[in-house]
Amino acid sequence: MTVPARLGIVTLAVADVARSAEFFEALGWERASSSQPEIVWFGVGGTWLGLFGRADLAADAGVPAEGSGFEGFTLAVNVPDRDAVDLALATAVGAGGTLVKAAVTTDFGGYGGYFADPDGHLWEIMYNPTFPLDSDGNVQIP
Repeated sequence: MTVPARLGIVTLAVADVARSAEFFEALGWERASSSQPEIVWFGVGGTWLGLFGRADLAADAGVPAEGSGFEGFTLAVNVPDRDAVDLALATAVGAGGTLVKAAVTTDFGGYGGYFADPDGHLWEIMYNPTFPLDSDGNVQIP
C-alpha cells in the first residue's frame, strides 16, 4: 500500500474553538452542519479545515500541547487577481486577524501577503499568475 497524495483534512489546534469559528465565519466561510462545540468544520475547496482545542488535539495525537513560535508551515489561499489579495487581507484583519506582511509584488510577478488568525496560524493570500485557478477556483500547478 502507498499513502495517497492528497489532504482530506487540515486540523488547526486553537485556544478557543468558538472564537476561531467566529473568525472564519466572518471571512465568509460556511460552517458544516456536522460541526460540534468541540470541533468545527469548514469546506475549503475539496478538502476540510477543522478547528479543535489545542489540548484536545495534542491529547488525540499523544503529544505535549506546549509550544509556541513558528510552527513550520503556512496555509495559502490563492485568489484570481491582485485586487482580490488586498480585499482578502482587509477582510481577515476586519474579522480579527493580524496583518503579518502587507501584500507585495513577488519576483515571479505574483502579489501576496500574510495574516495570522486569532491563534497565530499564518495564512498567505496570493495571486500567482504562474499557478492559474481552474473554473472551480482550484490552484493548477504545472
